[in-house]
Amino acid sequence: MKPNDENGHLPTSERPFRVLIIAGSDRRQYNCPGVDSKARALMLRMAERLPQGWEIDYEDLGNVYGRARIQSCNACASTAMPLCVWPCNCYESGNKDEPDLLWDLDLYARLDLADAWAIIGPVNWYGPTSNLKLMFDRLVCANGGNPREDLIDHKDPEKAMALEHSPQWESLSLNHLEGRTAAFFCYSDKGANEVDPSGRPKALRHKNWFDPDQEPFEDMRQAYAPLVWQSRYSGIEVPDPLWRHAFTGIGLPYSDNQSEDMIREDEIVTAFDAWTDRFSAFVARKGKIEPARYRAFGYTAPGHGWNDLKLKWREMRMKAGRAPEGSSPAEQEVLGLNEDTGLSATRSEGEKLRR
Repeated sequence: MKPNDENGHLPTSERPFRVLIIAGSDRRQYNCPGVDSKARALMLRMAERLPQGWEIDYEDLGNVYGRARIQSCNACASTAMPLCVWPCNCYESGNKDEPDLLWDLDLYARLDLADAWAIIGPVNWYGPTSNLKLMFDRLVCANGGNPREDLIDHKDPEKAMALEHSPQWESLSLNHLEGRTAAFFCYSDKGANEVDPSGRPKALRHKNWFDPDQEPFEDMRQAYAPLVWQSRYSGIEVPDPLWRHAFTGIGLPYSDNQSEDMIREDEIVTAFDAWTDRFSAFVARKGKIEPARYRAFGYTAPGHGWNDLKLKWREMRMKAGRAPEGSSPAEQEVLGLNEDTGLSATRSEGEKLRR
């Protein structure tokens, strides 16, 4: 059945079971690249195959001209874990200066509402797609992120550092999506028709620089290991049978390996359907997941205009070489570590070098 977000208000015992399927390819048929992805076709196939008594939510992360993109993670947790707010407050819904697809699609709430996730995507250069990696980077806030931004005046790094050392922090730093199941299905083409009989790229002039015996993975599913292990680290279950890879379009030009070609390949279709069935059986046995204490569903971001002004004043003082007393930037200034002051501080380093 179609997802009804209002069911998120019901007790767990009364609401339907819910699944979120994500197509993680960067491709869409609009503008460049002009053709829809295999991940999208597989996402829709999976939605039809799952029990129709479930709420089946799905989303395609592919790039569409003029649509917001998933903004990158600012690594707030590396300053202090409480600076990384759950759900992420580096960006916000409808912001025209920094439009963010995660917020515009309400994905934090939809990930929260689902009992299980199914992630489908290609392998791009021995790793997950840029959009999937961006999404999971931004999900660092689900792993111990701060659910009380009021305690740090929205984004005050000094207050976040102090909170990290306080007794209160242990009760706030929780895995906010813990207990759910995540399944991963990735696919690749062994270099399509670009590889010679030795396993090297045909167009490579310096062939002695490429040793096919040293390629990273014997099992290509390992390309998605960063996403799998981030999930497991955050208390999200990824059963080994639900982490799978399949090949498609081996030896073919890319133009001959589109969704309509893939769907005629018995090997990948059989592998995908078996993965879908294993997913369905596993999450049905496991059942519904109780929501955590601090939810993304139903969350309304507080206003922070005054706090933004205070942070702007902090920025201006830092450009003038007057970082807050006792702060990490102040100590770095004394040690001459980052040389990140001056009115042109926010220009690129290359631009500053060339002025």
